[in-house]
Amino acid sequence: MTLEFRVQHDVAHTDASTAAPLRIPLLSRRRIATWVDAHHARRLVAHQRRLDAQLAELGRLEELLGEARAVIERGWIQHAWFAYLDDRGRTRKASSAGAMDVSGRPLVGACLVGSVVYAAGGPHAVHSQPVQRALDLVWHALAVEEGAPVLWCPAPDVRMARVRDLTSWNDAASRRADDVAALLLTAERVAVGESERLVARAAAKGVVPA
Repeated sequence: MTLEFRVQHDVAHTDASTAAPLRIPLLSRRRIATWVDAHHARRLVAHQRRLDAQLAELGRLEELLGEARAVIERGWIQHAWFAYLDDRGRTRKASSAGAMDVSGRPLVGACLVGSVVYAAGGPHAVHSQPVQRALDLVWHALAVEEGAPVLWCPAPDVRMARVRDLTSWNDAASRRADDVAALLLTAERVAVGESERLVARAAAKGVVPA
């Protein structure tokens, strides 16, 4: 006689489809939620700081352009960056190559680009970021429809070409001082428009300026 052993098979315990779902302990879930909240808060703070820095910079650029406009209103020139008085009281002109000759001397006049450089602190500031970004705004005011977003940080050769555009525009035979002052005023409005655009974009993400 052969003995046959049968093992009872409990399908209910081996069916994967009915296995109990993985449960995350309540304490772990709370820790995850806290980490997510903290990460979100840090991102909001970082966005807010970046927004505040950008708005502060645009505010300074607006002021710089206003000071450049005041320089033009005191005296505007063509075919040179600056006009100044030498040691004998004679009026001299300096191009970009001789801009350092103006340092420490009374300024008589400036061209469009020269007024921005002078408002930023003088010839030594010509390569500074405030000058470069202010000229970005001026070129935008000249060449792009008002209301369009500014494209910052062009390549060096592009930026140099834009400076030549501004210089050629300043030196046109039909140009007048009022035209230059008006362009600088438009550039100030561009700075204000950029600030408003940044605030609106940040508000859509739940970020507000401090």
